[in-house]
Formats: sequence, C-alpha cells, structure tokens
Amino acid sequence: MFQYRYSDIKHSVNIIYAVLHLWILVIPCNVSVHGTNTWPVPYKRLDRRPDVEPYCQALYPFCPTGDPDGQIPCMKASDTISVFRLQAPVWEFKYGDMLGKLHIMHDAIGFGSADTGRNFTMEWYELFQLGNCTFPHERENVSAPFWCNQGAACFYEGIDDKHWKQNGTLEKIGEISGEMFNEMALWVQDDNETGVYYETWTVKTDPGANSTTWFESYDCSQFVHRTYRKLLELGAVLLSKTQTNYTKIYLYSGEPVYLGDDAIFQQSSTKDLATDIKKFYHSFRPHQSVLEVIISFFEAYEETILEKTFYLYYNSAYWKLQMKHPYFRITYEEIHLP
Repeated sequence: MFQYRYSDIKHSVNIIYAVLHLWILVIPCNVSVHGTNTWPVPYKRLDRRPDVEPYCQALYPFCPTGDPDGQIPCMKASDTISVFRLQAPVWEFKYGDMLGKLHIMHDAIGFGSADTGRNFTMEWYELFQLGNCTFPHERENVSAPFWCNQGAACFYEGIDDKHWKQNGTLEKIGEISGEMFNEMALWVQDDNETGVYYETWTVKTDPGANSTTWFESYDCSQFVHRTYRKLLELGAVLLSKTQTNYTKIYLYSGEPVYLGDDAIFQQSSTKDLATDIKKFYHSFRPHQSVLEVIISFFEAYEETILEKTFYLYYNSAYWKLQMKHPYFRITYEEIHLP
C-alpha cells in the first residue's frame, strides 16, 4: 500500500480515515471492455426492479413517510411549481455536521405548488444504508459475497427547512408548470424501476482534468443531475445564485481487468481468484467488534495501498483495479446546472 516515509504515511492515514467514515455508515477510448469498446463502462439498467432479499435489513427504514408504492401526486397542468436545490450532510440526524466538514453531502430536490401551497421532497438513496451498497456480507452456505445493494427514489410531502438550511442548502432554482412536473414524474418512475443498483465509486486514471474515467458512480447526486437534465429537456430554466458543488468519491487505477460474475465462486479453475476476492472484502465486512475493525483497518491498508489492489463490483460483476497514487479521494467539486 504505501512507502514508509512520513509524508506517505500521513497521506495514507488520511485516506483510511476517510474510508472509515464511509465504513461507519457503513472520455471514451478504444479498448475491449466485456463486449464493449467504451469507457466508462455503461451502467446496466434492468427491465424491472428485482424483489428485495429478506436477508437484507435496513438499520433505518427506507422512505418512512413516502408512498409505499412510490407514487407521485398528479399536479394541475396550469399550476406553477417551484423547484428547490437541497443539500445536507450525510446522516446529519445522527452525526450533525461532522460528515459535512468532510464534504460528504446528500442531495435532493424540493418542489412547491403555487395552487395548493403543498411542498414535496424527492431524493434517491440506498435501501439498506451506504455500507451495504459498497461492501458485501459473508453468509454461511453462500459461496459468493452477498450484496444488499439497491437504491431507489423517495418522494414525500413537506420540506424540512431546518434540516436543509442549517448545515447545507435550500435554494429556489426555477419554476416549472404542473404539466412539466407530471411528465417528470412519469420519467422518475421509469428511471426508478430500471436503475436499481447504487454505485459508490467513480474510478479514474488520475485526478487530472484529462484523465480517463473507467466507472461512473450512481448515487443521490447523479439522480439529481439526471432529474435536472430531464427538466431542461422539458423546457425548464434552472439557475443557482450559489456555487453548485457535489460530493464525489474517487478511486484511481490503471486500466481495469474484467474478472467475471458469481460463477467465479463456483468453478475450480477460478478458486484462487475467488479466495482473493473474498479475502479482500473480509476486511470490510459489517458487524465487526472494535478489535476486528482495527485488524481489518491494517488488512485493508495493506491490500489497497501496499499491494495496490482493489476488487470492484459493478453491474453484478467483478473487476480488478491496479491502484495508483493518490488511490482514494473525496472531493467537493463544482458541477454546473444544465
């Protein structure tokens, strides 16, 4: 993982420190990528959302005040709907502004009806919390790592002004008609049914402006950006008076190597590879004691920095990343409104 100099050790400690916070929450190029010739690897959409595996349980219930079927109310076509940009620190209800100081922010969109005076919040996040989307479980009698990874849109009435304003952002950025809102709602329901897997990492060659992106994340901010683009397509004009920064979590690596899907763990020819992948994820397993976390910290440090290896699970398949300095970074970078 690292060179034994003070500056390198300090940098690596900062990397692991950032990873632990996540853990607590628990340019095309012509190359061959598992049947395609394009980087970044296209995010795989499904025909329909799969059923939730009963084994997967959320510490905090998903969308507790939203419609159980994910329905979005229909607005009168002539209504004027205000659009709000919402942002707050991840898990603010539990940790206050602590993660906000690390620029680990959650993003959402608010709507307000001029006709009825009703306000609404729409956000996309993990069904089983971030850690379960980022790392798998180990289960007896299950050969492959077991993933509890789904994300979904949550639409509910009201905007919690204090939550979004206190340590984040609540800003009106435009107005749309009720007709535009209803068209957007149909798009959200289709997007929600076909794009179901949360992807934490954006993987690039390096932090430079001209670097190659291997994999794009698929998270709360990406949902917000997709929704903004849809509203723009429908004719909306969106404008922010403040800088529009968003959290990005990067891994840096050389060209990824495609390894395969869960068949890796069922074939004798890939037994050694299966062992390596399971050993890697063992360091990030949930429900560890304090002593286990300390031991796993050094195991993850050795694997990712010293051995420069990271196994990425994307589109229900495994990829091997050859890690490169600076290995891991959380940024809070400006992404303009469309």
